[in-house]
Amino acid sequence: MLLLVKRAQKGDAEAFVTLIESCKSSMYKIARGFFTSEDDIADAIGETVLKAYEHISEVKHAAYFKTWLMRILINSCNEVLRDRKHCETMEILPEEGYQDQSLAEVEFRDMLSEFPEDCRTIIQLYYGEQFNTREIADILDMNENTVKSKLRRTRQTLREHMLMSVI
Repeated sequence: MLLLVKRAQKGDAEAFVTLIESCKSSMYKIARGFFTSEDDIADAIGETVLKAYEHISEVKHAAYFKTWLMRILINSCNEVLRDRKHCETMEILPEEGYQDQSLAEVEFRDMLSEFPEDCRTIIQLYYGEQFNTREIADILDMNENTVKSKLRRTRQTLREHMLMSVI
């Protein structure tokens, strides 16, 4: 990946596309944590790719490309959320096709939706994308101890919720 980042910084569009392709699954999962609408997810990812392409030369350490990209994505998701607040929307039921998801996955996603956005994002980055707490702190521009405490509290609440659902 380091070589691809260096090549992309020198203007190699194919290297940039390869980098984005390697991160697209992670980008989708994180954006999915913010939105249920596929259109909103696509908007956030599209904005992220555009901004990343325009600013690839600003990546200081090639090893942190994915962290840098995820931070752009989270900022793009927040922009879409802010823009949505400024628009008047009509209540329309989302059109969702069949998705192959286990019942446990759906229940877990519903459980997570009850948490604040920052806690959901931390859980997704930690468990879904295997970022460590220092990297998450960098991505979210938070203190690492704040990330650790939010992670600990969220896990405890999830544990309690799961125990209650078993009883």
